[in-house]
Amino acid sequence: MKQVVIATKNKGKAKDFEAIFNPLGYEVVTMYDVAPKMEIEETGTTFEENAILKAETLSKELGMLVIADDSGLIVDALNGEPGVYSARYAGDHDDAANIIKVLQKLKGLPTEERTARFACCIAIAGPDYPTETVFGTCEGYIATERLGDNGFGYDPIFYVPEKGKTMAQMSATQKAAISHRGNAIRLLKEKITL
Repeated sequence: MKQVVIATKNKGKAKDFEAIFNPLGYEVVTMYDVAPKMEIEETGTTFEENAILKAETLSKELGMLVIADDSGLIVDALNGEPGVYSARYAGDHDDAANIIKVLQKLKGLPTEERTARFACCIAIAGPDYPTETVFGTCEGYIATERLGDNGFGYDPIFYVPEKGKTMAQMSATQKAAISHRGNAIRLLKEKITL
């Protein structure tokens, strides 16, 4: 089985990539597998800057083609927050605290004012390979409470109207078919041949 290196230590993101790449015959390898002690500080101010930073840094370290993503939740009523700070909105990578903060900030707002989207930028970089990026989004609303036990991050409060459920109520396959990361990965597959 061929391998694809993903610049992440986030197990939830790794599962999202696996749901899409495994059926294509690729084993997803993460930073835990190839550079477990390496830390890449996300200093960019946009999803694109952070994705490029991670992909290029790990690619230079390994001398291999690397895929990296930066993604997050954009809530219209919060002027785009949490955005690039999604993982650390209420602290350092505390999903439960992040969800509570978003729900508190939106308390009392009707559904039509709770519009949001997940956004994802994926960068691919490698030796003798020009860095490229693709973007994917998934539109929805912020629910008033947590629903579902699947997924990670904001999935339990991100409601997708056409599916009638939150991301956390979907199977990995259902989520991959409509998610921001899934949409970005499909665009990536059109651009490159791994």
